[in-house]
Amino acid sequence: MTGFAKSICSWGPNAEGNPDIQKVRIAIENKSVITAHRNRTNRFDDLKKVLGAVHSARPEALLVGTVLVGLAERVLNVPDQVHKFYRDREDEFRESVLPRLSTGDASLWEEFSWAVSRNTVSDPGRTIELLRTLPTRQPGHTHVEGYDFVLLVPVFIDNVNPPELPRPNSVGIDVDAEYDRLLDRMCSAYTARWHM
Repeated sequence: MTGFAKSICSWGPNAEGNPDIQKVRIAIENKSVITAHRNRTNRFDDLKKVLGAVHSARPEALLVGTVLVGLAERVLNVPDQVHKFYRDREDEFRESVLPRLSTGDASLWEEFSWAVSRNTVSDPGRTIELLRTLPTRQPGHTHVEGYDFVLLVPVFIDNVNPPELPRPNSVGIDVDAEYDRLLDRMCSAYTARWHM
């Protein structure tokens, strides 16, 4: 079972043991573009695939995409670099590296300088611009293939310092207002589709 399938179906498996997307009412796909904004196109494509799969199986399902958009210009690449470096020494990683992550231990930058991914100041804005082109739809328009809401959340995550949800932020997104809009849209869409 894929991560996507696990994330959208809590209604149980079909006869083959796979998630039954045709029974889902609310699907939320979570993505992030933090370590390397050059991967924004891959995340965009992932979100388009999810949209196509859910819409073709259950067009009236409420579909939300959430994307954490990293604002840090440098990120310690823990999953793809640091953790893999300790691949055969998992205990050492757990004891000597893991407790130091996101604590503000600046020595990690030097110790793992080879595992630092860099982003430009303009990368988050370009990522947001691309993600805003994902198709969306109004609450009553289940015939339209689109997300009911795409929540873009600017975050500061570099894996060295404690993570932050910056208010205000450099991309001009009011995270609290956007979250309120998401909840309003979900309630409206759910009411329009399932309680009319």
